[in-house]
Amino acid sequence: MIFMTQKASIGKNPTMNKFDVFTQIDDNRWRDVAKVTDELISEVKEAAISVVQNDVSFLKKSKNFSVNLVLSDNQTVQALNKEFRGLDQPTNVLSFAGIDDEDFNTLLELEDDIELGDVIVAFEVMQDQAQTLGITLKDHFCHLWAHGLLHILGYDHIEESDRLNMEAKEVEILKRLGIDNPYEE
Repeated sequence: MIFMTQKASIGKNPTMNKFDVFTQIDDNRWRDVAKVTDELISEVKEAAISVVQNDVSFLKKSKNFSVNLVLSDNQTVQALNKEFRGLDQPTNVLSFAGIDDEDFNTLLELEDDIELGDVIVAFEVMQDQAQTLGITLKDHFCHLWAHGLLHILGYDHIEESDRLNMEAKEVEILKRLGIDNPYEE
C-alpha cells in the first residue's frame, strides 16, 4: 500500500536523512471530530524516534525512511483484519511492517529510500475506546499511533517480556507528549 496525502518530515537525528509520514485521511471525522493534525502526527513520530533510536539499529543508517499512516474507519479496518489476520472484526490499529519481509535487510543495504510499512487506525473503535477509558480522542490517537509505529520499527507484544518492553516504550513516548500512562489503573 502506498498512501500519499500529506507528508511530514524530520531530520533532527544527524545520522538519519529523514523520516517521513505519508498520511491518508479516509474519513473526515479524523479532522472534524478527533482534531488530528499533521503537527500531532509529527510530534508522536518525533517522540517515538527519540525513544527508540538507540535500540533500533537500522535507524542509525543514513537512509530516507517512510511510514504510511491511514486514518480510516471500522469497515476498512475490519476488511483488512479479515484478509490479513483472519479476524472478521474491526480493531483499533493495524500495522503491516516491512521489517517482517524476508528481504528487508537486503533492501536496507541496497536502497536509499526505505518504506517501513503501513499503520491503519479505525476511527469508531478509537472513539469508543476513548469514551470507555474516559480519555480524549487526541490522547488515545497518540497512543494508537505510537503503538502502530513501534510495530513498524520491530517491536511486538506476543511474548510477555516483549509486551512489557513495548508498553514501557509507549509510556515513555506518551510521557514526552504530556499524556498519562494508559496502563495505570
